[in-house]
Amino acid sequence: MTTDSPATSARIRVAILFGGRSSEHSVSCVTAAGVLGAIDKDKYDVVPIGIAKDGQWVLVGGEINGVSLAGGALPEVAGGERTVSLAHLGGGHQLVVSDAVNVPEQLGAVDVVFPLLHGPWGEDGTVQGLLELSDTRYVGAGVLASAIGMDKHFMKVVFEAAGLSVGPYVAVTDREWTVNPEKVRARVAALGFPVFVKPARAGSSMGISKVDSAEQLDAAIAEAREHDLKLVIEAGIVGREIEIAVLEGRGSDAPRVSLPGEIAMVDGAHHQFYDFAAKYVQGDAVNLSCPAEMPEADIVRVRELAAAAFDAVGAEGLSRVDFFYTADGELIINEINTMPGFTPSSMYPQMWEASGMSYPELIDELLQLALQRKVGLR
Repeated sequence: MTTDSPATSARIRVAILFGGRSSEHSVSCVTAAGVLGAIDKDKYDVVPIGIAKDGQWVLVGGEINGVSLAGGALPEVAGGERTVSLAHLGGGHQLVVSDAVNVPEQLGAVDVVFPLLHGPWGEDGTVQGLLELSDTRYVGAGVLASAIGMDKHFMKVVFEAAGLSVGPYVAVTDREWTVNPEKVRARVAALGFPVFVKPARAGSSMGISKVDSAEQLDAAIAEAREHDLKLVIEAGIVGREIEIAVLEGRGSDAPRVSLPGEIAMVDGAHHQFYDFAAKYVQGDAVNLSCPAEMPEADIVRVRELAAAAFDAVGAEGLSRVDFFYTADGELIINEINTMPGFTPSSMYPQMWEASGMSYPELIDELLQLALQRKVGLR
């Protein structure tokens, strides 16, 4: 087992993973383009590795630079004849390229991996487990925290156990919906309408629908099940949407928290809620106010709750924690995202920018946290 810190005499070699098999593949590509454009190339030797939708790992060149979702474009990692893998060879973590006919080629050691993956098969602990098996350091939450953060049902269970306030909800498994849909409909009706139907393990608002009546429920469930057969259906909560960016503390220090940001839909943007198009396609659909206009005592409280949520799931590196802030001052936690959107215009970097840490500085800090992390159980 390798436990010593990576050598610092040369540039630190960073493998950036992006793409992946989830429905958030294109969002991950845009996130990677943002990081690749801002990372300090004098300090870091960067190796971009794309994961195609079929799961193949491939080396990616300059074609990732500048990609975006503007105009509805959906960038995608293309597979190829040569596959990249990460192997533990000669006491180090080596990148190896292989194909069907040639001898595998070693591309050298990697000090740290930055998995810019959103959704299942990347943000949910699967890639984290792969990296743990080879004692490879990486940015972000570990296996368990990633899995909890991906599953909106178990996330709520953990939050409730930690004493955090969550809104009314029901979890629906594939078997429950298949065997007794009437029982599911009754449980949802008991929440009262409107409700939000969500895939349990998807992000970027993929497959989410606002349902205003029982007649709309089945169609919303069918749409959500296109992304995940397990669902979470939440009661609508009237409140402002407040977000906090959390950054792991150095050593044994407590998590660091940004100033609170508030998401507000722009009048005339034609979005009922903060959906995928509002987040990534129609850039002028939302406003972020940071710091959010709140009484000082509530700012202190929401920052404390965000740090508590980070600790409750055992997060590392970074997370964004989202709350509903009701008219009577109640703060209800909505979710934690252990690999939030990370383009320069995403809410997480913007909140740190407003809190005094620039996008390049944030990238550097996350890599330094990962490099200092112990490998193995911690």
